[in-house]
Amino acid sequence: MPSSLTPAHLQAMEKHALLNAVQHGGRADVGAVMSKMLGESPALRTMAKEVKASAAEVVKRVNSLPQAEQQKVLEERYPEALEAEGQKKVERKKVEETREEQLPPLQGAVEGKVVLRLPPEPSGFMTIGHAMAGVINDTYKRFYKGELWLRFEDTNPKKVKKVYYDSFRDGYKWMGIHWEHEKSVTADMEVLYGYARRLIEQGQAYACACPADRVKKLRFDGVPCEHREQSVARNLEVWEGMLSRKFKEGEWVIRLKGDMSNLDLSLRDPNLMRVIDYPHPLVGDQYVVWPIYDLENVVEDHICGVTHVLRSSEFHLALQIKLRELLGLPEVFVEQFSRFNFKGTPVSKRLLRPLVEEKMVTGWDDPRMPTIEGVRRRGILAEAIRQFTLLVGYTKTEHTFDWSLLFAVNRKLLDPISRRLFFVPDPVRMRVKGSPARAVSIPFHPTQEKFGKRHIPVAADATLLVPSSDVTAMKPGDLFRLMDLYNARLVSKGEGVAEAEFAGDELRYDLKKLQWVPDDSEKKAVEVLEPHELYKEDGSVNPDSLVVRNGFAEASLGTLQAGEIVQFPRYGFVRVDAPGKCILTHP
Repeated sequence: MPSSLTPAHLQAMEKHALLNAVQHGGRADVGAVMSKMLGESPALRTMAKEVKASAAEVVKRVNSLPQAEQQKVLEERYPEALEAEGQKKVERKKVEETREEQLPPLQGAVEGKVVLRLPPEPSGFMTIGHAMAGVINDTYKRFYKGELWLRFEDTNPKKVKKVYYDSFRDGYKWMGIHWEHEKSVTADMEVLYGYARRLIEQGQAYACACPADRVKKLRFDGVPCEHREQSVARNLEVWEGMLSRKFKEGEWVIRLKGDMSNLDLSLRDPNLMRVIDYPHPLVGDQYVVWPIYDLENVVEDHICGVTHVLRSSEFHLALQIKLRELLGLPEVFVEQFSRFNFKGTPVSKRLLRPLVEEKMVTGWDDPRMPTIEGVRRRGILAEAIRQFTLLVGYTKTEHTFDWSLLFAVNRKLLDPISRRLFFVPDPVRMRVKGSPARAVSIPFHPTQEKFGKRHIPVAADATLLVPSSDVTAMKPGDLFRLMDLYNARLVSKGEGVAEAEFAGDELRYDLKKLQWVPDDSEKKAVEVLEPHELYKEDGSVNPDSLVVRNGFAEASLGTLQAGEIVQFPRYGFVRVDAPGKCILTHP
């Protein structure tokens, strides 16, 4: 095993391998174990090869055990994994049972024959909007016992990158969404060429050399251009020239012969094929002629046998219906819903990309970003996104969700599984005169005994760190309680310092409670990133969208692994991002 992996990492690998094996007939999968490890500990991504090698060895060892032995070892060594999985199944079942209340039945759906698809364009990282749409498709698939495609709409080589493909694969897996089939549209380019040629031969499409700005004006005015009446032979000649790289980008495009008087502008002779001479990450320089979204979509739905299309409403339904009609392709049931918008945070890749390029955020995984990388790094659970999606359902009218609604679901899931640790933001040094020496034993969780306790020694006449906001709100003579320690009375306060005196041990529920950390060598300095909405209500950039909070936590913080989520009482849930650095998930 690579020495850079800790014993805790190897134990986690064994736990995930055993659980995966028990769930899948005795055969654990290396990819599944890796996904769990990298999800829990993002810092391991820099050593993915070592993780994969170790995971392969662990999986090999686990798979060599009889199924009964796998179950026995899992029960003996990692009972909490079985308990968590059992609880997850119960919660999932409860959520799935709400489908009929939140999601209407699919028109014409037949159990066992429903085929759906997730059609992301790998031109950016996966967002929470993609995840929510994925949950809707996945829920219907499960309910109707159907099939799901993951189909990459990757026909704009200038935008596509391999890292984006991986973002969607990893994101859907993290969400617990399973697809039966996967493909990229680039695998069917010759088929798409055949359909485009058919439209030209039928006189339903033509080659156009008008500049883009002229096309835009003519389309707005409802006036056809002179190329519309070209002969089929001339259109085919240009088409072959496009394929043979005779023409440069922008010289010619293939347009549908639609209806230039239609009130729906998408039907006014839209583009179908265009030249983009740019290397593609999957097929290199093999192709220079690329289809537009609507054409590729109707063809691919036919190839994949899709029966029901569930998608956001920004796409042109009328155009796709027209193309299916002209190509003689069967109809599919289409359910359109509004994009999943969140207050103060754009979810469109078109709007997110400038934030990264102009360095308004630190990257696509910035905890302020609505990308899966961003919300996951912040500490939002996949199950929270799933439950939230099924609780709100979907609508056809534009709606913007408040983040607090998702946070409420996430908080409910985190509360029973997150340990509590003391954290003092913006600390004030307080001496408590006359206080006795104590060695307090405090549970990591108020109701979950399995988490155990931590033991914090406190000296006599202790000097403690307490939050400045609490001290500011008090006046000399005020009584307060230092949580799980003792009562004290404020004597005086100054800039960064305060004096108090011991006031007994009586538990009084009317007293203000303060978190505290001993001012000794065991305390841990912590920097907490507090993410907020990127934009204000008036559309301007929020200059306070990321606040850095400095403070100190108790010594137990040093035992946490990157990726672990804990609660700082009276502050919020935080996810450990790196040693000495946390991200506020939400209060």
